Amino acid sequence: MSYAAPFKGLKVVDISQGVAGPYCAMLLAQYGADVLKVEPTDTGDWSRALGTIYGDHTAYSIPANVGKRSIALDLKSDDGKALLWRMIDGADVFIQGFRPGVIDRLGFGYDAVSGREPRILYVSISGFGLTGPLSERPAMDPVLQAYTGLMAENRGEDGIPHRIPIISIDMSTAIYTFGAVSTALYARRDEAKGRHIEASLMQGGASLQVVRMMGSYLDGGAPRAVIAPSGIYETADGWLSITVVRPFEWDAYCKAIGRPDLGEHPDYKTNADREPHTPALNDILRPLLRTRPTAAWSAALTEHRVMHEALNSYTEFLRQPHVTASGAIAWTSHPHVGQPIPLPNLIGLPPFAEGQTRAVAPSKGEHSVAILREHGYGAEDIAGFLDRGVVLQAG
Repeated sequence: MSYAAPFKGLKVVDISQGVAGPYCAMLLAQYGADVLKVEPTDTGDWSRALGTIYGDHTAYSIPANVGKRSIALDLKSDDGKALLWRMIDGADVFIQGFRPGVIDRLGFGYDAVSGREPRILYVSISGFGLTGPLSERPAMDPVLQAYTGLMAENRGEDGIPHRIPIISIDMSTAIYTFGAVSTALYARRDEAKGRHIEASLMQGGASLQVVRMMGSYLDGGAPRAVIAPSGIYETADGWLSITVVRPFEWDAYCKAIGRPDLGEHPDYKTNADREPHTPALNDILRPLLRTRPTAAWSAALTEHRVMHEALNSYTEFLRQPHVTASGAIAWTSHPHVGQPIPLPNLIGLPPFAEGQTRAVAPSKGEHSVAILREHGYGAEDIAGFLDRGVVLQAG
């Protein structure tokens, strides 16, 4: 065990698909666990088909599976189920993401798996949770953005609710679940039995939005407007996000834009003063900020230490000198992708490096034969599984 691989020696069986479950399992792999990704022989993990396909991967499946080993099994067959049971033997963590009831019908519910491995940490990730009237409904990130209030809160100036294009609820659920698994692994040292960890996109989405959710509820359901000059403003050649919270920041901002008089105006002196006069203040600020380019305003705001940033595209962000200097992003090669890919380095771990297995996501069934060998199957048995289509080995 080390800081670089604190979970080394742990065995994780991951039969989840999509993003939330696989990304949680990916984090366990990055911290040293041996994660065996079990996926269908025909389609594989369905995230492999979302968006532009590179070989048998997409921008969804690569970051959610780097550092794992893949075995493709037909879990509808008796042989496939027997192989999964063999893999569960000695496992520390089991992760599944089926709708409630489906995993039990497959024969791998919590009671069955914990009966075989009493100390296993069994993780169930679903859309709406395992109980309640919506528990059996299928759900993905956009559904929970709508259900949890995120879309209603994310209204543009046109007043229309908008979906956030990033999969914020999937990702937050994965990270919260990783935290729950990590702490359970720590607690299990003193426990004779494992436990069932239930996670849902609904829980993850609610936790992600707790500040906005609580504030909106306590304010009677009508979110308070952002107090000017905190917001997004058009410049002569782009956009700036400006944040002013404390009194000294307002004074500094007024000096930066060449309007120190605004800082002394009785309608604008404090946050409480500015709130009812936000439209009138923006009528002054918006035309003014459109008179100069982003770089000029950024230089002035930086000089006066006002929080702000130009709005970057993802490509512009990746090309920022600070991003390069800080080592936030690793650029690595990946099979089937014809150019280096940006992979954010993970907090608390060494940076990804070219050629590392932890920086590459496996193809569907890439490690099937090797995993079967490790679990005691000989060449004749493996050949039979391959011939019958119980197992698929990537070419």
